[in-house]
Amino acid sequence: MKSHAISFDGARALPAIGQGTWYMGEQPTLRGKEVAALKAGIDLGLRLIDTAEMYADGGAERVVGEAIRGRRDEVFLVSKVYPWNAGGDKAIAACEASLQRLGTDRIDLYLLHWRGSFSFAETVAAMESLIAQGKILRWGVSNLDAEDMQALWQTPGGEACATNQVLYHLASRGIEYDLLPWCRQHNLPVMAYCPLAQAGKLRSGLMQSPVVQAIARALDATPAQVLLAWVISREGVMAIPKAATVEHVAQNAAALRLTLTQEMLEALDRAFPAPGRKTPLDVV
Repeated sequence: MKSHAISFDGARALPAIGQGTWYMGEQPTLRGKEVAALKAGIDLGLRLIDTAEMYADGGAERVVGEAIRGRRDEVFLVSKVYPWNAGGDKAIAACEASLQRLGTDRIDLYLLHWRGSFSFAETVAAMESLIAQGKILRWGVSNLDAEDMQALWQTPGGEACATNQVLYHLASRGIEYDLLPWCRQHNLPVMAYCPLAQAGKLRSGLMQSPVVQAIARALDATPAQVLLAWVISREGVMAIPKAATVEHVAQNAAALRLTLTQEMLEALDRAFPAPGRKTPLDVV
């Protein structure tokens, strides 16, 4: 049985379920609940919090900043930079703005949100500069496919990349063909966003799947917990679901204690098989 823990570039091991914040910070009336959910997640050991300057135009980072106030050292903080800010002075300014919104002096892991017009060499140089200034401790990427990762690795300094964050869930398994094996070969952890298909049309189909529901009943769990348990059963993969309520984050944390049997994993494979050929990287 794999350990449900992930480590990024020498950092202390983290539980393989973190906290996402996409769509947080968009409605002021929900801010209190969102902050409470993130605090509850920290209390339950979900110490990694993922956010981005894109989310609610910085609003999600402000929510995170409020949630971690007074307990920054308990949290492994991840944020992401827009592609058009991922080089030169723009990267420095974008990072400083994120730090201000987050109310901290450092980001544990800073990601290129997706590939843009800046070259990998320019982005790597910006990340190295931010590390030298102490503003970030390590850097990574998001939404990069296998060919992109190979190109990054051929860029001087590119091998310092600490993670690739991509869309991955039971009904979106395209990364298993080449990207996930490549990341494993290079000891690069993968962060799975939308692990419950939150942003797609497949969510209801997954939750209502007779196979998923049968496994949930057998484990006295929810379908969502089964889906999270499946994601983190993959070697080298962490899930970062968003939970906007205390109850939801508690359910996510409980998924760390679920163990899917080999028979359950095989049943899920039959119901939602991985593609046998290269497919375009899913992005939302």
